[in-house]
Amino acid sequence: MLIFLLKRVGVVIPTFFGVTILTFFLIHIIPGDPILIRTGERGLSDERYAEMRAEMGLDKPLWKQYVTYITGVFSGDLGKSITTQVPVIDEFFTLFPATIELSVCASILAVSIGIPLGILTAVRRGSFFDYSVMTVSLTGYSMPIFWAAIMLILVFSVNLGWTPVAGRMSAMYWVERVTGFMIIDSFLSEEKGAVLSALRHLILPSIALATIPLAIVSRMTRSAMLEVLNEEYIRTAKAKGLSPFKVIFVHTLRNALIPVITVIGLQVGTLLSGAILTETIFAWPGIGKWMVDSISRRDYFAVQGGILMVATIVIMVNLLVDILYGVINPRIRHR
Repeated sequence: MLIFLLKRVGVVIPTFFGVTILTFFLIHIIPGDPILIRTGERGLSDERYAEMRAEMGLDKPLWKQYVTYITGVFSGDLGKSITTQVPVIDEFFTLFPATIELSVCASILAVSIGIPLGILTAVRRGSFFDYSVMTVSLTGYSMPIFWAAIMLILVFSVNLGWTPVAGRMSAMYWVERVTGFMIIDSFLSEEKGAVLSALRHLILPSIALATIPLAIVSRMTRSAMLEVLNEEYIRTAKAKGLSPFKVIFVHTLRNALIPVITVIGLQVGTLLSGAILTETIFAWPGIGKWMVDSISRRDYFAVQGGILMVATIVIMVNLLVDILYGVINPRIRHR
């Protein structure tokens, strides 16, 4: 197991450095001058301009700037936002709980509905139920998140008035920030109705963000289940007279979980990228909206730090998925 872990970590390290190189050099290719952005493009004397370049380290060669940048990354310093002058790492972790809350709810929705649907469609292969679910799944996978989000708002918020249009909580409630997770903070507060308001604001963004992962999880679960159901040991289990419950959930599902877990792990990247559109449309104050606002303000340090942090999270989740492979199927450890 130790060798297995070392191999996986050995792949993560060069991947992380590759991400830092890409984020650093691509951000320097984008047109614009951070100094002019910071000063509002007001007229500056040449002396003051040179002084500010020295303060921000922009007067150094590019490779020296990268060395300074990577040194700061390992010490937890991603620079300061050009517009707010707040450390990027502080802004990220202030807003990140909102994105986690939305992504976790979307993941729970996708997994709790997608896996049972995949199991049922595999067991009822070729039935009307199977074709109906797979058609809906294909539609959900093909549907752009921004379009789904707008349609949900039009139907449930504008026409029916069942859910709020945007935000995390109604303006009539004030909840003290303790954990950053609005549902938890609402429970901890004394505001009556705050929890319900937080849940109502979470419904539509979670559904919009879960559409593509739900479709992928259900289709992958169905495919994996069908493949395992055709194995000889499953036919043997049926011949021994085992109950359908044991055949499906004990023998079939456990062996079909590996590709499903792979897909679920990969969906973290999809959720974080989809959160950019979802948070923007629903005015959800998380990392996605923050990065969109930073791009529109040409806040390069915030964009650079945000991309690096999101990429690091995706890398770590994929590492955990690889480790989970070895726990579920010990044969993978020896490959």
